[in-house]
Amino acid sequence: MGRYQPPIYVYRSLGASRVGRRVVVVGAGPVGLALAIDLRLRGIDVALIDEDDTVSTGSRAICWAKRSLEIFDRLGVARPIVERGITWNTGKVFHRDRLVYGFNLLPETDHAFPAFVNLQQYHVEEALVARADALGAEVLWNHRLTGLDLRGQPTLTVDTPDGEVTIEADWVLACDGAKSQVRRLMGLDFRGQVFEDRFLIADVHMQAEFPTERWFWFDPPFHPGGSALLHRQADDIWRIDLQLGRDADPVEERKPERVVSRLRAMLGPDRRFELAWVSVYTFQCRRLERFRHGRVFFLGDAAHQVSPFGARGGNSGIQDADNLGWKLALVLKGAAPEHLLDSYDAERGPAADENILHSTRSTDFITPRSEASRRFRDAALSLAGDHGFARALVNSGRLSVASVYRNSPLSTPDVDAFPERLCPGSAAADARVGDEWLLPRLGGDDFTLLRFGSEDSEGIPSVDALGSSVARDRYGAESGTAYLIRPDQHVAARWRRPTREQVADALARATARVS
Repeated sequence: MGRYQPPIYVYRSLGASRVGRRVVVVGAGPVGLALAIDLRLRGIDVALIDEDDTVSTGSRAICWAKRSLEIFDRLGVARPIVERGITWNTGKVFHRDRLVYGFNLLPETDHAFPAFVNLQQYHVEEALVARADALGAEVLWNHRLTGLDLRGQPTLTVDTPDGEVTIEADWVLACDGAKSQVRRLMGLDFRGQVFEDRFLIADVHMQAEFPTERWFWFDPPFHPGGSALLHRQADDIWRIDLQLGRDADPVEERKPERVVSRLRAMLGPDRRFELAWVSVYTFQCRRLERFRHGRVFFLGDAAHQVSPFGARGGNSGIQDADNLGWKLALVLKGAAPEHLLDSYDAERGPAADENILHSTRSTDFITPRSEASRRFRDAALSLAGDHGFARALVNSGRLSVASVYRNSPLSTPDVDAFPERLCPGSAAADARVGDEWLLPRLGGDDFTLLRFGSEDSEGIPSVDALGSSVARDRYGAESGTAYLIRPDQHVAARWRRPTREQVADALARATARVS
């Protein structure tokens, strides 16, 4: 069985001991790379620094949700990710040796992307690096941040193979992960909850006939008293998570013979497999109080951390980048006031709270802290097979979906009667329009007026979807209905039959030119 060989990226010198850059992204993980690509697509020069010279080790984030895939499509990297990854829509929940129920995360047809694609983080990063290089982003490997002076213009001190370099930046975008150096240098800390239970992650290389589904067990016979999770990935790699308990010794549990023993109990004595990566972890559900600090923004794990149940970490970070990129580009181009950037915290802060809430509830259900909590959980599981109400109580990780910015200062409240679905602040829904998909025609470089047979307004680029019955159904539309779509493909406003003045006012509000 072959092992993954990560690429080694070439170090490039900045060429001087003191340089200036308008935008500096710190951290070349998926979030930092996605943000750099987004800015380059909008014509913004960006430098991205990373202390390493390769992609991440181990599969780490593996489940890329439909909304992330739609964002990747806009960034030009969805095709290699989907083609190499493992597509799935179905999950199953087991209690002991019994299937409790299964679920389909995307029961609708006519979507360009599935509910999830499983692909190891290092493969995703490779695709993002290739795209960033193709767009001319300045990706600087072996550049380690050692100092940050925020008195006046942000100034970064960076250690490189050629010595220390100083970078003067207009904006600093911290995408440097859970152990963020930017956060440490600024003396900022998280608020929230740290969980004590330990979990084993094993990437296992094996040939197996298991279906391409998410399988989650509570108290399985092969691992009594704990939980287990199984996911298929590319290259015949399988992700296995096993709950170890609070008292587990992380050094002992990482030993190959101990890991193999646990996996033999799960997979059977005759299954051939090879360990590709092993880690023992605890997790946190915490966040920074604010994601904007003057000219420094925090994104992804540098801003917030959640448990791995529900695939909310990497996906929420990609949505952070999606939210900030268009706003910063408009400000840098002089097309919007600087206080538009305050809406990043106003929108992504509540999104982080929502993810932390779901993640905390999942963790409390999976790792009950008292005998009473365990009895409640087991009762819900015993009833869930036959009773729909009990399934709503079972929580093996509410899986990631796009956040709705319900109280965004950029949204225009409805004045007409509409279904709740796709209210202002929601991510736009995909559908077929003729021979094309709808989402690639929305957002991107500009606001778009999605209309259903009405005339264009105020010179805004528009798409007419009246001829698509699927689009009409998903948007609750009738002839004359219109939606104003932001560059990040979120709904800014909607009307049954808008006037030019209404569209102009909503556009001004969505770009923070009026409140």
